[in-house]
Amino acid sequence: MTVAGFTFNAFAENTYLLIDEATRQVAIVDPGCYAPAEQQALRDYLDANNLHVALLLNTHAHIDHVLGNQFVLNTWPGTPFLLHRLDVPTLRAVPTYAANYGFPQYQPAEPTGELVAGQPVRFGETELEVRFAPGHAPGHVVFYHQPTATVIGGDVLFQRSIGRTDLPGGNHAELLHSIATELMTLPDDTVVYPGHGPATTIGEERRANPFLLSNEG
Repeated sequence: MTVAGFTFNAFAENTYLLIDEATRQVAIVDPGCYAPAEQQALRDYLDANNLHVALLLNTHAHIDHVLGNQFVLNTWPGTPFLLHRLDVPTLRAVPTYAANYGFPQYQPAEPTGELVAGQPVRFGETELEVRFAPGHAPGHVVFYHQPTATVIGGDVLFQRSIGRTDLPGGNHAELLHSIATELMTLPDDTVVYPGHGPATTIGEERRANPFLLSNEG
């Protein structure tokens, strides 16, 4: 599996393509593409690299991570869309505030299936482990690919930072617990692809993330 990333929308959200190299099947994670140019950039990359969309996955359902969900479903009809059940209310709330955040053309989408911790997600020859990591959002999950030591982490752990917990459904203590049990238990060389900002590693954050160090102290 390889990872391709795009930064979309006013929140500088990271959208990821998880590419199964053997079959050229792709899981799209957290499509934040809202503007037509962003949507076209995603489509052009897939077309140019002969990639086939197999899954749409959301780590969680805050607005910046779901702006392109319906675009994906419209462009590649029949694509399964999976979200943890505890974040379905988060997703369904987006239309009530999208215009206030500057996204009046937001198109809502409904999941077709559920992400469950401990139940793997498969596409092509790739298998992802689903880990439940609430705190930033009630139904937040991360996707771990052990063969490549890769985590698609959403808004749980960032380079030198952690996800915010002041939004509805957020809980600081719960977030720290999620990081400790679901991420810091992974090998130090595990690469974390976060929902915002640059990639990092578990080891780097274990050594230098001030939020984690202060929590240990």
